[in-house]
Amino acid sequence: MFKEGVKPEWEDVQNKHGGKWSYQFKEKRNVPIDDLWLHVMLSAIGETLEEDNDGEVMGVVCNVRKGFYRIGVWTRTIGKSIPNGGDGDTAGGKGRPTEKGKEILLNIGRKFKEVLKVPAGELVEFSGHTDSAHAGSTRAKAKFSV
Repeated sequence: MFKEGVKPEWEDVQNKHGGKWSYQFKEKRNVPIDDLWLHVMLSAIGETLEEDNDGEVMGVVCNVRKGFYRIGVWTRTIGKSIPNGGDGDTAGGKGRPTEKGKEILLNIGRKFKEVLKVPAGELVEFSGHTDSAHAGSTRAKAKFSV
């Protein structure tokens, strides 16, 4: 589920400078995936994953595979400023200091982890789409984790 006009593709102009927070449920048994997915979608729709005017959350995804579930939150940036906001938009990192961008992403990650009810000892990881593309998979080395 993505914002209107945003394609769920790394190459989309609004995603190409971004990344994804994700958590993989390795053991599918006893995972209430329908409830978790609903809560993540409602958090995105209700804009509670980020603060007003952050302009970072582009969409949410749920991958159902034979051995696991993975839920993710796609962001417009990887915490760095994007020239012209990436698409001429004023949100999404235009002119934003890198430290502020990183702080915004970490806050999104913490809220996402809370929505998923991930135990404190487990990590929710963030990786950039460009890193994932170069790694040849969606499982690039984590840039951040919470």
